[in-house]
Amino acid sequence: MIAIGSDHGGFELKNNIIQYLEENKMPYKDLGCYSTESCDYPEFAHKVAQSIQSGECEKGILICGTGIGISIAANKNKGIRAALCHDCFSAEATREHNNANVLVMGGRVVGVGLGLKIVETFLSTEFSNDERHLRRISKIEKQ
Repeated sequence: MIAIGSDHGGFELKNNIIQYLEENKMPYKDLGCYSTESCDYPEFAHKVAQSIQSGECEKGILICGTGIGISIAANKNKGIRAALCHDCFSAEATREHNNANVLVMGGRVVGVGLGLKIVETFLSTEFSNDERHLRRISKIEKQ
């Protein structure tokens, strides 16, 4: 299950991603927001993080205007490795090397076509399980 959330700046891209998930029969949970009315991104970052922490969802996708604020908020939650990605190479690398469990994008930074390709890359890339990456993730988790 994939948790997805956005603020008003990411609302449009979130809806396009939901359509992509539905077309590809990928289960998801939409945790808001539900309109373009101004709202506070930390609320949705924490909802997505909590759904992963509880085990209800395996991965998350978060979107705000730039992706910066919502990624900072998500990474305040224990066990969350949220990666801001605006290209496919970064999405692939963060899954392979960091075992990132939350993809973050800026709805005002990437267009729909690129955004969907980044989602596809993130969701289809497996963690490498290399010892060096496991060691580094362990050091991140100690903080």
